[in-house]
Amino acid sequence: MGNFASFADFLQMGKHGLYVWLSYSIFLSIIIYNIIAVMMNKRLFFKNAKRQLKREQQ
Repeated sequence: MGNFASFADFLQMGKHGLYVWLSYSIFLSIIIYNIIAVMMNKRLFFKNAKRQLKREQQ
């Protein structure tokens, strides 16, 4: 695995593993949240637009 002697060394990242993996997990959490938020807002937008079109047709 490149510069690491074992998988445990890879996870520890030269005693910086906690910082590295915590940073990666926060980054991924934010990305996942942004994707889900966009999907939910898109669904809400189309739901409201459909409801408004129904009102305007009546």
